[in-house]
Amino acid sequence: MSQNNDSDEINWGPATGVGSMPGGDAREAAKAVTGSFEDFVHLPELPGRGPGADMIGRTAGLLVEVYARVEPSGWRVGDRPGRDTRRAHAWLRQDLDALEEFTQGYEGVLKVQAVGPWTLAAALELRGGEAALGDPGACRDLSASLAEGLRGHLAEVRRRVPGARIVLQLDEPSLTAVLRGHVRTASGYRTHRAVDRQVVEGALREVMGVHDGPAVIHSCAPDVPFALLRRAGAAGISFDFGLLTERDEEAIGEAVEGGTKLFAGVVPSTDGPLSDPAGSVMGVRTLWRRLGLQPGTLAESLVITPTCGLAGASPAYARSALAHCVKAAKSLADNPE
Repeated sequence: MSQNNDSDEINWGPATGVGSMPGGDAREAAKAVTGSFEDFVHLPELPGRGPGADMIGRTAGLLVEVYARVEPSGWRVGDRPGRDTRRAHAWLRQDLDALEEFTQGYEGVLKVQAVGPWTLAAALELRGGEAALGDPGACRDLSASLAEGLRGHLAEVRRRVPGARIVLQLDEPSLTAVLRGHVRTASGYRTHRAVDRQVVEGALREVMGVHDGPAVIHSCAPDVPFALLRRAGAAGISFDFGLLTERDEEAIGEAVEGGTKLFAGVVPSTDGPLSDPAGSVMGVRTLWRRLGLQPGTLAESLVITPTCGLAGASPAYARSALAHCVKAAKSLADNPE
């Protein structure tokens, strides 16, 4: 078992966010997150600010000795750090400053998110315009650069919030497409060849291995490869509960019995009416019964989250959604049957 599958050593909170928040005010986002969760906060991301605050640009800014700039087609590797890299660094500093301000004396769990190596390889273009995914050597270099960058980033977070237990989350929404050979080439007429599952697993293990605490892998895409992520050493798997199918049920049961923490996305991530908290987790209770799992294990096996990041929500709805996650988790703990 990987060194990261140590979920028993951490008191996971009952609910948390996925990562992104609406708007562009780092202090408001940090205040909303820290005010919503007593013991499982996360570093907010604010992609609405533009290039460099977006998911790919933010993580590209963490890379060591690999630099990227914005082109009309997306983020592309360049020779030296430029304006876009500096902007990504500045916004991340701003986010860390705001988090530090609102976590004075905090001793709970703190989740830090970054794009995982495969979604990054599928999105980041090499100099010729094709995704790094098509070049195995470039994929290896990207994973190594990401691992080194995360090592430094996590050290900085620990310095700023010294009492927190850090959880690393890798966002991998493109992972299933990478495994199935569904990522399109630049022309759009072909797709990149499917990447071998052992190669995928090895890169995930390498990147998670820089963190001496638990790591979570998040994907809000269908067909999350639960078994592969567990083999790679993920202590937790974060997913959109509404996208589960019967095909996933056996893997879910094995994950629960193996001690993997499941981050169940049950609260909608865009504006709309919210059900009562018990209604939000009704599907989870039903699944537990169908799998023959003990109702008493529900609260200890799950963390309740929105279905995905909240960047597309209004600020008022985002705050309501985070509060609703807490209420839904409490409903599950109080009435597991």
